[in-house]
Amino acid sequence: MAKSKYEYVKSFEVEDEVMQPNLIIVRIEGCNFERFSDIHDLEKPNDEKALALMNSCAAAVLEEYPDIVFSYGFNDEYSFVFKRKTKFYQRRASKMMSLIVSFFSSVYTTKWKEFFPLKEMKCPLSFLARVVCCASLEVLQAYLAWRQSECHIRNLYNTCLWMLLKSGKSAKEALEVLEGTQKQEKNELLFQQFGINYRMLPEIFRQGSCIFMTQAEDVVKHDEHGIPIKRMRRKPRMIHNEHIAGRNFWNGQQYLLMELGPFDNEIKKIKAEYVRSFLFENKLMPSTWIVIRIDGCHFHRFSEVHEFEKPNDRQALNLMNSCAVAVLEEFKDIVFSYGVSDEYSFVLSKDSKFYQRQASQIVSVIVSFFSSAYVMKWKDFFPFKELKYPPSFDGRAVCYPSTEILQDYLAWRQVDCHINNQYNTCFWMLVKSGKSKSEAQSYLKGTQTREKNELLIRQFNIDYNTLPIMFLRGSSIFRIKGEDSVMPENGTFEEVKQEIILSHSNIIEDSFWKEHPSILC
Repeated sequence: MAKSKYEYVKSFEVEDEVMQPNLIIVRIEGCNFERFSDIHDLEKPNDEKALALMNSCAAAVLEEYPDIVFSYGFNDEYSFVFKRKTKFYQRRASKMMSLIVSFFSSVYTTKWKEFFPLKEMKCPLSFLARVVCCASLEVLQAYLAWRQSECHIRNLYNTCLWMLLKSGKSAKEALEVLEGTQKQEKNELLFQQFGINYRMLPEIFRQGSCIFMTQAEDVVKHDEHGIPIKRMRRKPRMIHNEHIAGRNFWNGQQYLLMELGPFDNEIKKIKAEYVRSFLFENKLMPSTWIVIRIDGCHFHRFSEVHEFEKPNDRQALNLMNSCAVAVLEEFKDIVFSYGVSDEYSFVLSKDSKFYQRQASQIVSVIVSFFSSAYVMKWKDFFPFKELKYPPSFDGRAVCYPSTEILQDYLAWRQVDCHINNQYNTCFWMLVKSGKSKSEAQSYLKGTQTREKNELLIRQFNIDYNTLPIMFLRGSSIFRIKGEDSVMPENGTFEEVKQEIILSHSNIIEDSFWKEHPSILC
């Protein structure tokens, strides 16, 4: 296909490969999960159904991505450990992190009704994610010990806090009672005041859950005599163990030894700061435009399975646009977005301090929220189609130093929209007319814009320029800004609500930006 003069903007993308021999962990944790749990009336301090849902999602991640061999989770977080020699997406941190958090979010939203059949999911959820690079197995061991210790510390504290609240104390009083207390004092408080032996609470609360892959026999079919035919297959196994970083547990799992290796020593003292030093974090350059671009993962297959109309499915595009609008409503630092097909680009203001400009957190929270919204809104746009499996998106963050280069980036995406749409329109018309896909590709090879337009007119009586404008130009979403604030008679400032606009404008031309000067001001 033809290239455009705007493709130079790709040079601003940076590689974030995690080099060998580092072991890779992707850790996700709920974003504003206290608010989410309050909205959905989840049981405090632990909701067994919510934990079971998290575990089910983690198992689905391990089944979907064979390079993940171990995971550990508690409360609203999960850590996924990749095998030592993984080549998963060329070990690119943003790609790995965004795909995992996107798929997890989609699965969580998809499975909600399975675990909460009488509760409606009222809003999309989102998770933050980051990559941890473990320079050795000793670092991995220290990391797992740290997270399990954190599980215990948080659960003991929250159990005491909520028992005090349920007994009638105010939040302030409960916090004052717990201030400065040690582990033994909390245990005594639970036993003496509430008759609770902390050690007798469910293991899933105290120890968290680990899920790892094992090799097990599975019946794949039956022969003509009804005799089962078995094969060895990878299956996720869940365990609640008090010492997941201990030698006895770890070295007893043959699959982990094969893919990661043994733990040689026991962990004596956990140093959280030591483990945190291995976090793979990219802080984005200040005073630059940040673009978060998300792309559907294997959406060709997804569109075929769900029988999307070719070359464009209006309802699928409307669903993407609706999710993008929801993203702008949720994240006020996003000032503009542009989407086409299965991709969307979200522009954050130059002065944004969103998540302290930490790339992994910005990318993950946006791709996670978008994925959850996609599943939630599916029935609004496809009321008669079942969502057959959860979608996933990958994401990346790119900085552009000037408004002119940012506009060239957006122009590049819109030019790409035209190039791809014109080709796909010709391709699918040829296929629908009876040609095979390979014949259609050969027919179009080397053709230019004018030749494709002539083909559509001559063979199919289609004037390309009269196709729906959304197909030709993609979709732009932005806010119309009014006054930043007004001063009412009582002397207090009140923010004016801004309107979010969806348009199919020509954003390549300067006239669009002159018409809306406040977007990138």
